[in-house]
Amino acid sequence: MTEPFSYESFTTRNLGFVSAQEQERLRGACIFICGVGGMGGAAFMALVRAGIGHFIIADIDRFETSNLNRQVFAHAGTLGLGKAEAAAEAARQINPEIAVEVLGAEWIEQLPAIAARCAVLVNGMDDIAAGVQLYREAKLAGATVIDAYMSPLPSVTVVRPSDPRPEERLGFPTLGKDWRAIDEADRRAAMLREIEHVMLHSSSRHHVDLAVAAEVAAGRRSRMSFAPMVITTGMMMAYEAIALVLGKRSGTDCRGWFFNPHKPAVERPWPAPVAALLRPFVARALARMMGSP
Repeated sequence: MTEPFSYESFTTRNLGFVSAQEQERLRGACIFICGVGGMGGAAFMALVRAGIGHFIIADIDRFETSNLNRQVFAHAGTLGLGKAEAAAEAARQINPEIAVEVLGAEWIEQLPAIAARCAVLVNGMDDIAAGVQLYREAKLAGATVIDAYMSPLPSVTVVRPSDPRPEERLGFPTLGKDWRAIDEADRRAAMLREIEHVMLHSSSRHHVDLAVAAEVAAGRRSRMSFAPMVITTGMMMAYEAIALVLGKRSGTDCRGWFFNPHKPAVERPWPAPVAALLRPFVARALARMMGSP
């Protein structure tokens, strides 16, 4: 560095968006992020630059070429490296005073201790079984989970300790099962429940190639990901994390909302009676899309 690092100089342009006292609260906060590739990585980057002082991050994957289209820590120099280790090193280059604890697959077993230390947990992964366990342990510890839907439109949810878990609210077949007993059929059924919810409560179907989406839903190809959508989602998650740390109430709840940049518009879930009327039509449309009778 050509000049000594100063946290105050680093965060000086934050002032006005937050007060000096609030900046100190961000500095003292600890946030857990599982999955620092796509949206989790974007959220991590934004929160590091916002001045959060302590993180626990976890990821078991390595950066590969297909990540370059959207993941903020993926570049020629990190291909083949562990995502969590590379993201942590990048964070230290931004804020040399930052504390980043890096975990691998052992993070799931350490969840009780993590949730006891971090009141804010950011879910940046697409592992349904691990996600189910994350939500269960968060409830037990009184922690809040920030998440997003598998959606072509940016989205964000904030699930507080008193809120129903996604497996309860969306009707996953995982209820009552140990997370280690969740099999591929359970994962597929849970994913379809989430896709049905996205189709029901947003205009996502108008902004994606449905033939490609059907192949993803059927498990015949990898999930679609696009940098503007992924990074915007991560930014929305970062805003929610900051609001939680500062004790500010946002307009997001456990059902969340979708941001449609094409109109632009904010799309919120239908009221329960309307959703109940529309759900059979959406379920049939999803079945047709996937080629089911």
